[in-house]
Amino acid sequence: MKWSPQDAMQAYLHTLQLCQTHSNDEDCTFGTRNIIQPQCMEFISALAAGNQAKLMVQVTSHQGINPLTIALAVAAKHTKARFVCILHQLQDLENCRAQLSCYDLEDAVELLHGNPCEVIMEFKNIDFAVIDCKFEGFSRLFEIIDVNLRGTIVVVSNILERGIGASFGEVIKGRTGLECVTRSIGEGMELTRIGLMNCCKPQKKRFKRFHVITFED
Repeated sequence: MKWSPQDAMQAYLHTLQLCQTHSNDEDCTFGTRNIIQPQCMEFISALAAGNQAKLMVQVTSHQGINPLTIALAVAAKHTKARFVCILHQLQDLENCRAQLSCYDLEDAVELLHGNPCEVIMEFKNIDFAVIDCKFEGFSRLFEIIDVNLRGTIVVVSNILERGIGASFGEVIKGRTGLECVTRSIGEGMELTRIGLMNCCKPQKKRFKRFHVITFED
């Protein structure tokens, strides 16, 4: 994926503006909490937009849409990407749409109901994914998600819920021909970047030696 600094900057600033505008807005709450929380939101939004991800998928828990939903929706709005949010079956779709409309993002997100392990099989070559470990079947998702081999980013949230289970990066390392790097990016979150082996290594460039000669009158 080619990096677009302009898309990254626009998504970052847009997300930051939403955080500042709605941080104390009682009309834009979900349950008993504000959906806008600035931790890592701007970074995730800029990363998705800057990498020009064409297909983004989020798997939520029973808590429904969350700050990462907003972050990816902003990225999708700026890059015209497809963003699919798979909701727990107990979540009210209309309630979630109303929540997104507070931020003028309802048209940037496709909300789907169903078992994430079944629904996610419909999507191939995912460029950017967010998986919540509060979803009890997250380990199965790690194994079956179809990522874009030319470059994919997967963010795993609520990793404390994972317990002693394998991380997404550890699962991916078992796939032949792939390499990945996993980093912590905030409290309870990990980011894994995936690609084909040697595809992202910079090529060696040859430089010719030259001398500069100056003449003084």
